[in-house]
Amino acid sequence: MNQGHSAAWDQDWQKAAEFYATALAEFPEHPLALSSLGLAYFELQEFERSLECYQHAARVAPGDPVPQEKLARIYERMGQLKEAAGASLQAAEAHLRARDAERAIDNWTHVLSLFPEHLSTRQRLAVVYEKLGRKEEAVHEYIAVASILQRSGDLTRAMKSVEYATRLMPESQEARFALHNLRTNQVLPRPGRPKGGTGPVLMASLREMDKAPSGPDVTSQLDPIDEARQKALVQLAALLFEQADEAEGETSARRGLGALTRGAPGALSASNDKARVILHLGQAIDSQTQGDEAQAIAELERALDLGLRVPAAYFDLGLMYRPREREKAVRYLREAVKHPDYALGASLLLAEINAEDENWSEAAADYMRALGLADAEVVPQAQAEELRRIYEPLIDAQSSETDPALLKNVCETIKSQLLRPDWRAYLQMARQNLPVQPADAAPIPVTEMLLESRSSLVVEAIGQVRRLAAQDKLQTAMEEAYFAVQLAPTYLPVHIEIGELLLKEGRTEEAVKKFMAVADLYNARGESDRAVRLMRRILEIAPMDQDVRLRLIQLLTAQEKIDDALQEYLQLAETYYRQAELDKARQTYLTALKVAQQSRNNRTWGVDILTRIADIDMQRLNFRQALRILEQIRTIQPDDPAVRLQVIQLQFRLGQPAAVIAEVDSFVNHMESSGRRARAIEFLNNLLTEVEAIPDIRRRLADLYAREGRVEEAVAQLDAVADAYAERGKLLEAINILETILALKPANAEAYRSALDELRKQSLRK
Repeated sequence: MNQGHSAAWDQDWQKAAEFYATALAEFPEHPLALSSLGLAYFELQEFERSLECYQHAARVAPGDPVPQEKLARIYERMGQLKEAAGASLQAAEAHLRARDAERAIDNWTHVLSLFPEHLSTRQRLAVVYEKLGRKEEAVHEYIAVASILQRSGDLTRAMKSVEYATRLMPESQEARFALHNLRTNQVLPRPGRPKGGTGPVLMASLREMDKAPSGPDVTSQLDPIDEARQKALVQLAALLFEQADEAEGETSARRGLGALTRGAPGALSASNDKARVILHLGQAIDSQTQGDEAQAIAELERALDLGLRVPAAYFDLGLMYRPREREKAVRYLREAVKHPDYALGASLLLAEINAEDENWSEAAADYMRALGLADAEVVPQAQAEELRRIYEPLIDAQSSETDPALLKNVCETIKSQLLRPDWRAYLQMARQNLPVQPADAAPIPVTEMLLESRSSLVVEAIGQVRRLAAQDKLQTAMEEAYFAVQLAPTYLPVHIEIGELLLKEGRTEEAVKKFMAVADLYNARGESDRAVRLMRRILEIAPMDQDVRLRLIQLLTAQEKIDDALQEYLQLAETYYRQAELDKARQTYLTALKVAQQSRNNRTWGVDILTRIADIDMQRLNFRQALRILEQIRTIQPDDPAVRLQVIQLQFRLGQPAAVIAEVDSFVNHMESSGRRARAIEFLNNLLTEVEAIPDIRRRLADLYAREGRVEEAVAQLDAVADAYAERGKLLEAINILETILALKPANAEAYRSALDELRKQSLRK
């Protein structure tokens, strides 16, 4: 459990889940282990598994409201509002039994944010507000009860509710106005929704849009475009929960890191714009679910203008613009196609647009690319990458084909295969009709059943190139590669083989240019993963090429591979550092620090990057800036003695003795409060070997020794303090220390009494 908590503190939720699961295997009914594992799964967005953990925790500890509150949040994420409301109601009752009325009120209010006309909740709130003396709020709830009863046709109870509210607070204008309305047969206003609830309500409406069940099979009844559409809307709606999660309270680590990263680019950028982005995003989703796509487009584009950067938004805009403005649709879809979640859906939409414009070769290439992505989804994961590679000459064949009738036939054939709700089942059935292959053979694409191509010739040619290169017959291999280029001029793996041959011939610069050109083409096609792999190959050859690394970082960030992008940032900064370009290195680290906010491991990354920045500041003798950076690290890692020591050393160097003592006290108190006194003692001993022995530090060490019952060591420290004071002529302070020593009853108490008497005489003479 302790290891799990430590991993959770580092926001390494995968590792935390593993530790908690190990603990749970030993004690399957342990409430804290169940809740901790549920939290880890929640952070990993594995909501089904998180739900199981919290349901189990709720059964084990039925009186604990926390599992019920967590269940409510998970149900909201899954769009199951009735279940969420039920869990919140159970949590409210548990809080009430524990005499925590405020937490109960929070849960009831949360129910009303989902269901504003929930009668029993309004009634419970009214009674509790009245008992707490919050008459105005009680009156408001009694009137809301009356409104609900009036609409259900129960006018007698509605009148009684309003009359009671009037008696409770005769001066209330709201109550008098409601009473007048009822007596004159006017309709009372509907109860309003409390602040919050937008995210859950929108998520629920999204789950209902396609009448598909929630859970792992939610997309089983959708074609690839509708599937991507629903995925995009769900991911956009999930962003609405982020603000609510942050509002519940950020950790000190996040606050410390955030102080240096204001305006960080990411899904939601600067905090000042975040609320506006959320507002426009919520309105966009709401408009789209109600069929008002024009308003949804306007709201979503405003969110983009304010800094929203997510592939889901690009796909959604491309989809909605398709029947309106094809040029804008294509622009957004070209962004969306770079992300694996939307590559298939975006490729199909681009294919449809090109087909409508009778750009048959481009349409056929897009359809073939989409078929390759779809085909790779229904084969074992180990074969998926190789299958996508096999599709490349097929895509190339469509790009170079000139017969419109043939291209149109390819488009219509693939469209009929993919734009159907059962497309996965259809492709799996088609694959069953392919010839049986040996276990170690390459997978056959389903297109082999549909059309002929020169793919087999190209693949054979590449095999021959590799065999000749292995035999160091480089010139012959190059000739074979050029033959393959003639067969398929835009088949990029051939060009990669040419680059490898150039590299073997020692023509490194030409090889790099060839690889870079191929990477650009992969990226333009939307095959960002292959572009990334090729750029990494270039960096193996030319590790100091900063331009390539920057482009690689941009690609990784666009793919939301934040940890990989951060690793490249560190490599880039290290390159600048080795070249003694400290300003560029520091700026690169600062940029990486902003990007780190998007990582699940942002705390770990933040500490690593800030440490590197502080090191640069120290080398540039900018001690004040280095101190500010180290103080940020200390905020993130308050119990790291090494960081505390660095902070104190800099405070010494800058002549800040008061700050030194404050820092020492902060760390010692932190260790004491967490039961780690031994670690505090070790820290102070190390500190005394590293910096000037300030008497106040020795006094604090002596105090810790005394609390531990280590009298002899405490006396030794106080003895040194007394000597220091006496040498400086601070006799009263020295006398006070000797009196403290005697209070500890040391073995040689007589010697200290003699020393004390001597100091008192000296003090009187002065």
